[in-house]
Amino acid sequence: MKVEVITLLTIFIPILGSLLVPLAGAISPKLRSFWSVLLGGITACLPLTLIPQALKGGEIIWSKSLALGLDFILVIDPLSIFMSIVSSFIGFLIIIYSLGYIHHEDNQNEYYLMVILFIGSMMGLVFSASLVFMYLFWEIIAIACWRLIGFYRQKDYILKADKAFLLTFGGAVVMLLGFIVIYEQTGTFNLVAMRGVAISGTAVLLILFGMFSKSATVPLHTWLPDAGVAPTTVTALLHAAVLVKIGVYAYARLFLYTFKIPDVWQQAIIIMAVLSSLIAAGAATVENDFKRILAYSTVSQIGYIFLGLSVATPTAISGSLLFILMHGLAKAGLFLCAGIVLHATHKRDIREMGGLIKTMPVTAISFLICAFSVIGLPPLGGFFSKLLVIMGTVQANQVWVAALALFTAVLTMFYLMRVFAMVFLGELKIAAPEKTPSMVGVVAILAVLSVLAGLFVSYPMKLVQMATTHISWWLK
Repeated sequence: MKVEVITLLTIFIPILGSLLVPLAGAISPKLRSFWSVLLGGITACLPLTLIPQALKGGEIIWSKSLALGLDFILVIDPLSIFMSIVSSFIGFLIIIYSLGYIHHEDNQNEYYLMVILFIGSMMGLVFSASLVFMYLFWEIIAIACWRLIGFYRQKDYILKADKAFLLTFGGAVVMLLGFIVIYEQTGTFNLVAMRGVAISGTAVLLILFGMFSKSATVPLHTWLPDAGVAPTTVTALLHAAVLVKIGVYAYARLFLYTFKIPDVWQQAIIIMAVLSSLIAAGAATVENDFKRILAYSTVSQIGYIFLGLSVATPTAISGSLLFILMHGLAKAGLFLCAGIVLHATHKRDIREMGGLIKTMPVTAISFLICAFSVIGLPPLGGFFSKLLVIMGTVQANQVWVAALALFTAVLTMFYLMRVFAMVFLGELKIAAPEKTPSMVGVVAILAVLSVLAGLFVSYPMKLVQMATTHISWWLK
């Protein structure tokens, strides 16, 4: 099968297939579950067949002219293939976990429709080489996110879903203004045609605002901790697989693949990234809500990814791309472990928990392994990604920034070990056993993958290094 056909199927099978979820649900809940898992599995498998193309390097551009002079353009290169593999695979595991987590809830037709549409739109975004279609898929994701965060339909939950939508939608509109400024300057929305073009500082500022709002970077981060009112499967999807990774992907696609960001903006982003990481880590140390702690942790770790991309040495860029994979596996594991705990105890305050390792041994061990990966302890996958980002920062003569990043890592160890100790160690306060095999099995898989990703890091590194070589053309 041609690479272009595989890519189109990767995008449109989940998008179009999601529209049939309500029909499947009307026939039978079992058929809906089967259809959802099937769509997720196909979407996860298709990008894997593109790995040989990614390892060859180079890129394939596919274009189709549409109405109003617009072109639907796809770029199939190591970066887009890497992102599609990470997002679709984690999304697939979350769909499997959902079978046990929300089996008793209402609105399941809408839930699975939005989750699969979410994943499909991410596939469309990562392969898009047109600013117009990047924006289109960006906003479809925002709509799906809005519905999923407000899944439980309680008034205060809906208000927090509205907040997330307004912040991310507002940021996207500002980013669209930046795209229009670029179009006025270049006369095209085609990223491939604009490669190497210098753009104005105004366009850079507008685009960065949209990226930072979507990736929950301080001070535009407040919607992400509030999004914890969503089902844990949704928060895992937001934090690990899709939503907050969009901003860092767009940064790599626009400012490493297409344009070269002016030096003054590059330094400002470095400062903003490290401060966002540090401030969010500090907030996580004093928070007691299980999911909000993990949400602040995500904000902090996204700061690491932005740091590596903005420092823009080959080592730092490779570290950031590897970080997307390692953080996706480990943070999905942490959130889904939290989901098992919250599902069984019906509590969110870690001070009301304790001793759960006695009744949830698999969940406890899986949480600990994933926490070690996020902290960056060897030989887990998170160690190598964090090491490369810090090494790349030192190579760029940003020693003080590297020092702050290391201090942030210490804070990460503190708050995650505090969570583990308060939830799983000590006296057993609530007898809450592990019940659902699909949920426990998924967190165990993510923990094992976090270990294997470190032990066999050379395999994902081949793809990461190919992506780094391809996108950072101006470093050559």
